[in-house]
Amino acid sequence: MSKEQDSKLAERNIPGMMNRQQRFAEPEHADNIGATVRRIAVYFVKEKRLAAGMLAVVLSGTVCGILAPGLQSGAVDIIAGEKQGVLSHTLARMLSVYLLYSICGLLQGLCSARLGQNVVRRMREELFGKIAELPVRYLDTHSHGDVMSRMTNDIENISTTVSQSLPSLFSGVLTVIGTMAVMLWYCWQLALLSFITVLLTFLATKFLSGRVRRFSRKRQQLLGQLNGTVEEMVAGYRTVVAYNHQDITAADFCATADSLTKAGIKTDVFSGVMGPVMNCIGNIGFVIIAVFGGYFSMSGLISVGVISAFIVYAKQFSRPINEIAQIYGQIQTAVAGAERVFAVLDEETEDKNGGTLEIGEKAAVTFQNVCFSYEPGIPVIRDFTLAVPNGRKVALVGATGSGKTTIVNLLMRFYDIESGEIRINGQNIRDVSRESLRRNIAIVLQDTVLFSDTVRNNLKYGNSSATEEQLTATAEMSQCRDMIGLLPQGFDTVLTGSGANISQGQRQLLAIARAFVADPKILTLDEATSNVDTRTEKAIQDAMHSIMQGRTSIVIAHRLSTIRDSDLIVVMDHGEIAESGSHEELLAKKGRYYELYMTQYAGFAV
Repeated sequence: MSKEQDSKLAERNIPGMMNRQQRFAEPEHADNIGATVRRIAVYFVKEKRLAAGMLAVVLSGTVCGILAPGLQSGAVDIIAGEKQGVLSHTLARMLSVYLLYSICGLLQGLCSARLGQNVVRRMREELFGKIAELPVRYLDTHSHGDVMSRMTNDIENISTTVSQSLPSLFSGVLTVIGTMAVMLWYCWQLALLSFITVLLTFLATKFLSGRVRRFSRKRQQLLGQLNGTVEEMVAGYRTVVAYNHQDITAADFCATADSLTKAGIKTDVFSGVMGPVMNCIGNIGFVIIAVFGGYFSMSGLISVGVISAFIVYAKQFSRPINEIAQIYGQIQTAVAGAERVFAVLDEETEDKNGGTLEIGEKAAVTFQNVCFSYEPGIPVIRDFTLAVPNGRKVALVGATGSGKTTIVNLLMRFYDIESGEIRINGQNIRDVSRESLRRNIAIVLQDTVLFSDTVRNNLKYGNSSATEEQLTATAEMSQCRDMIGLLPQGFDTVLTGSGANISQGQRQLLAIARAFVADPKILTLDEATSNVDTRTEKAIQDAMHSIMQGRTSIVIAHRLSTIRDSDLIVVMDHGEIAESGSHEELLAKKGRYYELYMTQYAGFAV
């Protein structure tokens, strides 16, 4: 975790870590199933033609599946001499029905796949657009992994359910109802006897699928823990080795792996048992039909063809019940995932209303009696008043959690103040749109964010109209021209994994250059040179000194050597200004700044 993240968490008094089981816990049940299903149905309405086509195909396939055994019964009776008719015609009808049944199955797969992808595409686009419009507070107070899980895992569960589970559910319900009606019509006595196996199928499926879902859920949770352990060990391998925690880490891994193995064995055992149990129950059903069907046939109640049809119907009747029981858990998981997605969609977006910031050539910033709290009752900024004159460089220093980063957050309107005012050239920033405000402010953070794109496009991120001359000049001023020249394709080099193919210091240089390309009226730097070496830092300081000429700058620094030339240094303590002045004035006072300075450079703490 970076210094900036530590600072934010300290200022907000929000735990930075959570229980690993909570991080990997997966919801199974939605809190409000009815409302969530109705909202999902809206997406189907938008695809009503495709949905109607899929339902028509499912209905046609189900009807064919129900009619086929009846035709088979007629053919058997003709062969046995119990019924008059032309066998070839009956067989032709059987072939036609089975062929149509196969075609419907193919069309059902195509329609359901396309419907599922269309529904999920709409949902994914809405969710991504919503995330892009969420206020910073939401992403600061929610796990990034959880937000990503909603975009990936939850959406994928919905896609699988729409494309596979829902068609199977509709087809299964229609098949059960239709098959039951036909069996009762042929011979209600034999039908009722056959339904005994249905009851056994239902009970066995409920018992086995419940345990499969429980152990499968536990296996997924343990797998998430195992992956988390491996990820933490690999990412922090130097720390693990430095503190001789290899054995402890291995023991933790083995304990989780053992639990995962047990859960996996139980899941596979109950999953594997389900098939043989269903076959056994099916065979019992065939025995019942054979024994009682033969008796009813000898009594003249039914024909031999009806017995053959009942054998097919019994299998056709029990199969959907088994499938419905299995996909019920999938549907529950998908509905719960949809509820999590809708929870994000229901969040309030960042307010974009407001006027245009009339900034001109000057940009004077004034904080007047500003108060702010991340959490109610826990103030972070208390009655903060500060004037930053146009073209001046003001530095904010202080201990971690003193509120330095929060001041920048409030200026950028990542958060809105509770009371007081922040003005730029006399304009209250709450009357200005966030877009207009941020267009005139560039920010460089300690945690550098670069995108998987070319160096050129990363530099032009804040100013898409920048020319090649501007890029070259900016790279020269920010001391990264030579570094870019050494890259394989220079400005056209693609940065992979958010800049993983270059060093942290090089990423920091590019972030500084990007801010310069934006040509802002106000420049804010939050520990922007923390990841570069001393020589590069000196060169950047010289470049920044010339670039900051005529620009209003707010600099947050822990390394006091970077802000000695500031026009004003403000020492913060618990959200308040403890003292302020130039470097020489503050040293002469021998107050908080003097303590910080002597601690860093005199080699002892005062």
